[in-house]
Amino acid sequence: MIKDKSIFIKNIYYMLSYAFTTLNQGGYEDVATEEFENMHNLFAAILAKGISRQLKQGLYREYLNRKEDVAVVRGKIDMPGTIQNRLARKRVLTCEYDELSENNLLNQILKTTVMLLLRHTRVDQEYKSDLKKEMLFFSNVDTIDPTTIRWSAIRFQRNNNTYRMLISLCQLILEGMLLTTDSGEYKLASFVDEQRMNRLYEKFILEYYAKECPQVTATASQIPWALDDGIGTMLPVMQSDIMLTSRSGDTVLIIDAKYYTHTTQTQYDVHTLHSGNLYQIFTYVKNKDTEFGEQPHKVSGMLLYAATDEAIQPDNSYQMSGNKISVKTLDLNRDFSEIAAQLNAIVTEHFS
Repeated sequence: MIKDKSIFIKNIYYMLSYAFTTLNQGGYEDVATEEFENMHNLFAAILAKGISRQLKQGLYREYLNRKEDVAVVRGKIDMPGTIQNRLARKRVLTCEYDELSENNLLNQILKTTVMLLLRHTRVDQEYKSDLKKEMLFFSNVDTIDPTTIRWSAIRFQRNNNTYRMLISLCQLILEGMLLTTDSGEYKLASFVDEQRMNRLYEKFILEYYAKECPQVTATASQIPWALDDGIGTMLPVMQSDIMLTSRSGDTVLIIDAKYYTHTTQTQYDVHTLHSGNLYQIFTYVKNKDTEFGEQPHKVSGMLLYAATDEAIQPDNSYQMSGNKISVKTLDLNRDFSEIAAQLNAIVTEHFS
């Protein structure tokens, strides 16, 4: 997929900027102007900037339960432990208490991710130096096994909301790039895997339209099944990637964003569209179409693939049972202004 690596990695930064709006809120201007030869340097640069900002605000701390032997009462006395100490003729008390500590899961995730980047040979020394200096403030924070992190259980609130972008980036790195060596140690792969890139690609397109195209409303809405009797037991949820709706509400474009190594499937040297993708977008469009009843309206669908370096790239439009279904590609190896122009052209074509 990569033709010009530096341009592609630069566009990864732009995709992250839309997916994580924090990158557009100042402090990351230097990162935006740098040229990166690999993903590791890009991620290291963003983390170095983000952690530096967090250190200025102070590391998030939360109360953690401690139990230890002490000479004087602290918190509440743990009777079984204290009795054991007495039997062993130790003149100490076992106490339980809550301590405000930076050694919590959010800081542990940051440190674990940074330590993996520091061990990677492809991270340039300038980024390693910044990260090493910042890790001095994490001396009381433990590293953890990255495979044990329950990302869905992490909750953000007012006191730690500034960590949201950093933790999301760590998740992209640890879930998308983590490999296990023969010795059981962890290291980072040279690239983010296809599944995580697909999620970033979806999020980028959705947030781009939400920010840059005020003439439409951009959501990731669910589509109800058009049921004759209202009974939908065990039917799967129809969750769109991107749904663009005109301000009047009578024109809808449903986009399924796809990031694949191959944009078509091949059998006996014949290239065809991924059948499952086409069936899915057609189902979304026809069920959405029924919501309008007899009202004047227009519902269309689009499969928007990230372009590969394959010779054949889909660029087709079909009229199916009264609805337009398009298949397009978005070339992430081009200058970002060209990517933006293509995304804008999609809105112009369908909503003009």
